[in-house]
This record gives sequence, structure tokens and C-alpha cells, in this order.
Amino acid sequence: MSERLACKVVGLHRSTYRRLPAAQTPTDPDAGLRAWLRSYATKHQGHGFRRAWAALRFDEGSEVNKKKVHRLWREEGLQVRAHSQRKRAGCSSAPAVDADAPKVVWALDFQFDSTVDGRAVKIASMIDEHTRESLLHLVERSITAEKLVAELERVFSACGGPPKVLRMDNGPERISHALQQFCADRVGIVYIPPGTPWNNGFIESFNRRLRAECLNRNPLDEPARSAGRDRRLQDEHNHRHRHSALGYLTPAEYAVRCSHTHHPVDCDTN
Repeated sequence: MSERLACKVVGLHRSTYRRLPAAQTPTDPDAGLRAWLRSYATKHQGHGFRRAWAALRFDEGSEVNKKKVHRLWREEGLQVRAHSQRKRAGCSSAPAVDADAPKVVWALDFQFDSTVDGRAVKIASMIDEHTRESLLHLVERSITAEKLVAELERVFSACGGPPKVLRMDNGPERISHALQQFCADRVGIVYIPPGTPWNNGFIESFNRRLRAECLNRNPLDEPARSAGRDRRLQDEHNHRHRHSALGYLTPAEYAVRCSHTHHPVDCDTN
């Protein structure tokens, strides 16, 4: 009788009938390729499976498929771990200071958005942590360290001088040599640890309001027009937004009435 009928009679699947016993199974047909891949990975520890396939294809003359090399590479555990670039941390030039008076701590931060044509826009904001006044609002396609220094110079002149320290994160333009040279012997720099935005909570709160009340409601067209609209929000924040932490005064009103002076705290450890 036929194999199909015989397997049907005894209730045996045909693939089970045709399966060879383990003792009769031929050896791994890819054993030689696996050994070559292990040897290649030992000699070239920084290479991945694509470089190994290229060596097989063009140096060894093998017609092996790239997907097969990838499968064997993974089965042999030869993957190369991709190390992300370590984020540089700026070196603070001043200790952490409490904003117990105006012009003591100014917090600086950036956020991104896009115009209606999909192009990126960068927005720089800065506030006084004690009075909550918005001091800087810059909207550009790209903000270089030199542009940031020029805007800080303008703000320092308009406010009658620099603060004690600038608090910021470790962005590329904020750890640049241009900003370091500009602040040297003039204003201290305090960098928050990487990945800890809560250490710069005042400016993060301001950016959240800017995002919710302006950026998410109005589509951006050109940076110049967007800057004018955002400056109106800055003016509204300074002169109309009543802050509960300031006794429901506006930041501008509080800045006029505030008579606090900065009291440095020296800590000695025995």
C-alpha cells in the first residue's frame, strides 16, 4: 500500500515517519562557516556581521547569503554591542546658590518646535528664579554659542548687570568655549547633572506654560513672526500672569516691591 494510506491506518503523521533518528542525522552543514565566523570575530572584535559577510563574499569568494550570515552570527553570540556616545558634562564655575533675591540665579534652557513647513525652530528662554521674570526669549532656526553670547550681553546691559550665577543643563552651546570665556570673571555657571531636568524646575515650568499656551495652540510660520508672538506671551507673563508663589503678584510687580538681598551661606565641615 502507499505511504499515505499506511500512515493513515496506523495514525502516524508522515513527517514523523520520514524523520531520521538522531544517530542517522548528518552533522551541521554550517559547522565550517560557524568556525570561520568565530575566528573572524576573534581577529576583528569591532566588526559586525556585515563586515564578516563582505569578507566572505569578496575576499573568500563565498556566495553565502547575508541573512544566513546574520542568523549564524546571532546564534554564535558574536553581536557587537553598540555603545552610545557619552554625554559631555560641563564643569561648573560656581557652587549651587539659592535664589533668595533678584539677580542671583538666572535659569536658561532651550526647547524645539517646527514651522508649518516641517523645518526645526529652536527657542531659548531665561528667567529670574526669584522674581519669575522672563528675561530672554530668542527664536531662531539655529542658535549658536556666539548668538547666545550676544543675547546674554544685551540682557545683562538691559538689566543693569549680570546675575550671580547662570543655571543651565549640558547642551552643546552651553558648554562651549565662547560661553565659558564670556562668563569668566563675570558670572558663575552652575550645570545641573545630565538627565535631571527637575534640578532646573523653574525654567522647565516656564517652558511648559510656553508650550501649552502658545506653541501647541498656534502654528509657527517664520521665526521672526513667531518671535513677535512669543514676546507678547513673555510680556503677558511678566505683567499679567499672577503667580501664587509671589502672593498673586505679577513678576514685574514683585520685582519692583522686592527688597530681599542675597545672603551667601558658608558651610564648614569638621
